[in-house]
Amino acid sequence: MFSPIFIFIAVIVLLLLSGVRILNEYERGVVFRLGRIVEPKGPGFKWIIPVVDKMIKISLRVITMDVPPQDIITKDNVSVKVNAVVYFRVIDPVNAVIQVENYLYATSQLAQTTLRSVLGQVELDDLLAEREKLNLNLQEVLDKQTDPWGIKVTLVEIKYVDLPQDMQRSMAKQAEAERERRAKVISAEGEFQASAKLAEASDVLSKNPMSLQLRYMQTLADISTEKSSIIVFPLPIDLIKPWLAKLEKESGDE
Repeated sequence: MFSPIFIFIAVIVLLLLSGVRILNEYERGVVFRLGRIVEPKGPGFKWIIPVVDKMIKISLRVITMDVPPQDIITKDNVSVKVNAVVYFRVIDPVNAVIQVENYLYATSQLAQTTLRSVLGQVELDDLLAEREKLNLNLQEVLDKQTDPWGIKVTLVEIKYVDLPQDMQRSMAKQAEAERERRAKVISAEGEFQASAKLAEASDVLSKNPMSLQLRYMQTLADISTEKSSIIVFPLPIDLIKPWLAKLEKESGDE
């Protein structure tokens, strides 16, 4: 049988060992002594008073939280589903424990409501095109609201925007129409520039009749190189005008 002294010593040793705590480098220990907060403990070997003290471990690492898809009605009355991810970390372990019951759950709920509130104030085009601006706006709003909890929101990223099928088809048609419009504008600009160059060329040729003849001879040379069984031979009136005049004169003499 064990003696009472041995049992007493064993109980004391067990109590002392029960107060041992090991904190990692990224952890801090918030200690309550008889219900009152004491100085947070840093990493390493720590000992708290058994029964009297209670320690809550808080991680200081960056937490990545996925915000579930939220049904959002934009400013121009388009219903979309938006998913986001929030990056935050605890900078004040004491406030993270005493100011909010569950800072992870509270931050998640706040991120969902903020996502619906902020994105509901913008139009669909801005939601699709101004991602960086909206991310910064979401980060500022969340950081301001979680600051009393000792939480720093470092980044908010909108992951994807799920559009209705009819809206996707409408946007595809709009993009196709825009591409056709640009193609027509480019073609019209090309025709305008070509017509301007042709007008300049006609002015130059009209000032020098010999250049017109040279151009005609070059055209004949180009036609002769074509592998075709039919050749359309253009004949300017100026070349046969003397013979036509001679024939008219002869017919008049008769």
